[in-house]
Amino acid sequence: MKYVTIIDIARELGISKSTVSRALAGDARNVKPETMRRIQEAANRMGYQRNELAVNLRRQMTKNIGIVIPEGVTPFFMNFIQQAQKEMRDKGFRTIIAVSNEDPEQELENLTMLENCRIDGIMICPCHKSKNLDAYKRMIQEGIPMVFFDRKINDLNVSQVCIDDDLMSHFMVEALIRRGRKHIVHIAGPNFVSNAVDRYHGYREALEKFNIPYDPRYVVDGGLTAEEGIQAMEQFLSYGLPFDAIFGFTETSILGAKSVLQKLHYKIPEDVALCCISGTTLCTLVYPTISAVEQPVTQMASEACRILQRQIETHDLTSEKIVLRGNMKLRESTA
Repeated sequence: MKYVTIIDIARELGISKSTVSRALAGDARNVKPETMRRIQEAANRMGYQRNELAVNLRRQMTKNIGIVIPEGVTPFFMNFIQQAQKEMRDKGFRTIIAVSNEDPEQELENLTMLENCRIDGIMICPCHKSKNLDAYKRMIQEGIPMVFFDRKINDLNVSQVCIDDDLMSHFMVEALIRRGRKHIVHIAGPNFVSNAVDRYHGYREALEKFNIPYDPRYVVDGGLTAEEGIQAMEQFLSYGLPFDAIFGFTETSILGAKSVLQKLHYKIPEDVALCCISGTTLCTLVYPTISAVEQPVTQMASEACRILQRQIETHDLTSEKIVLRGNMKLRESTA
């Protein structure tokens, strides 16, 4: 598709490019009314559209920002995008969305694509805490503002917005213990994801607080998906160990574990209580409903937008580290 340019209009009317440019910019002081009318009529007839990218590039901005997410299955990331896109749109920015599918190589491709699009800044939930560290550092050194959300990068002085995963995990496991649960399985996330490490620490701290001995056999790698949660539950059951509760790294893994237990006719919560962090509406759409810590996604997106806009407009990349409080929702699965 060929786009109509100022040069095309100037050639059509036999007048200078600068006159056309001034007329289309509404400069009535330097363009005669009759010439202004002819140029505007020609622009409409020829289907001219203003090249906002070129205009913004002359201002050293594209008014485009990128949002990179690790997956698009759970409602959390879709809700984050909707809120962030709305807020940045209200501020005059367009949003480019990229999904990494929990693959650091694909994440790097996404970052390169956004950089080539000359975006003004990036919000990102990284899929690995160290693999693309050099790329993050290079982009920041080149003056591209970056705000990390949900998952942290501890080895980088960069703006981050997240919840206190360690503390909220402690509270959730403590709630299980106070309900009489003593043999608590942790379906853990991968150790290359920062908040998986924090949630594991919270689990350990809660056991220690109530003098419950830690047994590494009760920590099973559950990955990031429901399928991996199924595999983790089947693996633990093969040990033949007693258990009365399961604490999941995320809702997808706990929902996978739940499907295994219900096929084997375990009663929830009578036989085993279930809970997780990163709960969304998915936890309320199953029976029994799942107890979970919910992240304040609207507030998280708003804080990320605020920081990114400040950094873009002031060119001040001073980092801000915002820690929000999660909301613990106790539901049927731990009653």
